[in-house]
Amino acid sequence: MKKMVMGILIGISFTTSSVFAAGDIAAGKTKSAVCAACHGADGIAVIPGYPNLKGQNEQYIISSIKAYKDKQRNGGLAAVMQAQAAMLSDSDIANLAAYYSSLK
Repeated sequence: MKKMVMGILIGISFTTSSVFAAGDIAAGKTKSAVCAACHGADGIAVIPGYPNLKGQNEQYIISSIKAYKDKQRNGGLAAVMQAQAAMLSDSDIANLAAYYSSLK
C-alpha cells in the first residue's frame, strides 16, 4: 500500500512540476523585445554569428540561458549574454523559451 501511495505522489509531482514549468508565450513575446536587437524581431538573427532562436527546442533555450546566467558558458560573446541572462528570472526564461520554440 505504501509503495502505491508513494508512486501516486511521485507521479503527481512530475505532472504538476511540468505544468508549472510551462512558459507563457505571450509574456515571452513581450520580453523578447530586448532579444530582438541581436536575434531578430522574428527570432532570425540578422547579424552573422548570432544564433537563430525561431523554432529552437524549448528545453535547449532554457538550459542555454541558465548556463549563461550561471556563467558556465564562456567565450565569444558570452559576456553579453551573461549580462542579459543575469536580468532574467526563471519565469522570464521559461516564457522566452516558450515563445521562441512556438515560432515556426
